[in-house]
Amino acid sequence: MKKIINYFLQGLLYIVPISVTLYVVYWGFITVDGILPFRFPGLGLIVIIALITLIGFAGSVIIASPINSFFQKLLKKAPLLQTIYSSMKDLMNTFVGKKKGFEQAVLIKLYENSTIERIGFITNDDLSSLGIKNGKILVYLPHSYAFSGQLFVVDRSYITLIDKSSAEIMKLIVSGGVTELDNSSEKSL
Repeated sequence: MKKIINYFLQGLLYIVPISVTLYVVYWGFITVDGILPFRFPGLGLIVIIALITLIGFAGSVIIASPINSFFQKLLKKAPLLQTIYSSMKDLMNTFVGKKKGFEQAVLIKLYENSTIERIGFITNDDLSSLGIKNGKILVYLPHSYAFSGQLFVVDRSYITLIDKSSAEIMKLIVSGGVTELDNSSEKSL
C-alpha cells in the first residue's frame, strides 16, 4: 500500500505542474481571444507574445536600467561589496549566462604518487595574464551539499577529461555522489 501511495504522489508531482501550466496558457489564450473585437485564429497567441516582449522591454528600460545604474554607483563607493557582488554575478553567469564557465568536467590527481582524484571543472586554460607558465590550468572543485568550492592551479599532466555534460557532473558533485550517471568514458588531457 505504501508503494501505491508513493507512486500516486509521484504522479501528482509530474501532473500538477504540467496541468497548471497548460491551464494558465489555455486560459490566457481564451481570455485574450475573448477580449479582441474580431475572430482570427491564433491572434491571441501573437498578442500574448507581443505583450510579454513589450513588458520585458519596458522592464529593462524603465526599471532595470535606472536601478542598475544607481546600484553600480553605490557599489563604487564600497569596493569590498563590489568585489563580492561581481564575483557572485560572474559565478551565476557561469551557470545561466551567455558565457558558460563549467563546460569541461575533469578528474584531477591530488598528489604525484596518489591514487586519490577529485572531480572539478576547467575554468581557464590560459594563465599567461597571471604570469603562470604554460602547462598549468585553473580547475574549480565544487563542494558536495554546498554552493562553494575551491580554485586550484593544476599541471595538465594531472588532468583527465570526463566525457559527460557539466550539468550531470555538477549534480553528481553537489549530491555527494548519490546521483547515478551512465557509464562515462575518460580521456587524458
